[in-house]
Amino acid sequence: MGFYAVVLLCLTVTTQCLEAQQITVAADSGKITVLERSDIERLPHVKFNESNSAGSSVLEGVALRGVLEKAGVRFGESLKGKRLASCLMIEGRDGYRVLFALPELDAAFTSKQVLLVFLRNGKPLVDDEGPYRIAVPDETRKARWVRQVKRLSILEVL
Repeated sequence: MGFYAVVLLCLTVTTQCLEAQQITVAADSGKITVLERSDIERLPHVKFNESNSAGSSVLEGVALRGVLEKAGVRFGESLKGKRLASCLMIEGRDGYRVLFALPELDAAFTSKQVLLVFLRNGKPLVDDEGPYRIAVPDETRKARWVRQVKRLSILEVL
């Protein structure tokens, strides 16, 4: 393999790694925001214990609401009327998608936490799980715990 082929391969791998660390947010205003890992990690962190068949671990991440607010999605007093019928679609790299009603993410409506997790036991999530994963500590069935989150889209239900 020639020098230029190696350089091109390295640039391609680096670009793919950087893109994997990004999350695209499509707000209900039509605004598209691409958040970098550094943007997300600056938000207040939340830790919780998770138990599964492999044992227990400490997951760490940020409130999903904070990520959405950073991208311009409004909550609080603006979440009323037609916006109450809006939902968040979360999509993983494998195409898996789930929905949350926007009020499920607003502290004025619920105390439920929906988190964007990026650390397990203090280390970045492994490739088949991360770099980002949705976690809902209070849900007993983990069907909405999307792995490899790449896109968050606010949709209006008609």
